Amino acid sequence: MLDKTPTKGKLLIAEPSILNDKEFNRSVIYLTEHSEDGCIGFILNRPTEFLLKDLIPEIDCDFTVYSGGPVEQENLYFIHKVPELIPDSIQIDTNFYWGGDFNILTKLLNEKALDVADIRFFLGYSGWSINQLNEELNESTWKITKNKYPNLLTIKSDDIWKNQLMAFGGEYQIWANAPKNPALN
Repeated sequence: MLDKTPTKGKLLIAEPSILNDKEFNRSVIYLTEHSEDGCIGFILNRPTEFLLKDLIPEIDCDFTVYSGGPVEQENLYFIHKVPELIPDSIQIDTNFYWGGDFNILTKLLNEKALDVADIRFFLGYSGWSINQLNEELNESTWKITKNKYPNLLTIKSDDIWKNQLMAFGGEYQIWANAPKNPALN
């Protein structure tokens, strides 16, 4: 279901028309914050080559780290669904949270008390001022939709953008099946 209001807990789906934007082409972003100060979200479908233990050797964990967006890419962020285990988490919607006590998180990961269905890590984030995101929405850079995934943390990154376009129907179904690089068609 398409929406016009970017609120936390919703998904931003990149329009096929932004093919030349290497950062956001074919991206699906989960909005984790929306206020008069701006919006923050994380790209769900950009896995990096890094595992968590590659970035933080004291954490013995081989979870994939995703590229959350172009802002503060030297910082690690996380969304999860276990606020009862990670104090100081910020609620996004009824199922998901972001951030929290990193010392406790480190202990939980080293004890193997969490699995990939509980948490996802990101380098950087995607951020906009309110006016900036509104301009991009007016320029048809993004579609907004409610999150219908019961667990965003386990969706396959290769399929999410395509599946969202297929659900939109019409001309979006053609774009959903187009190759990543149209010049190779």
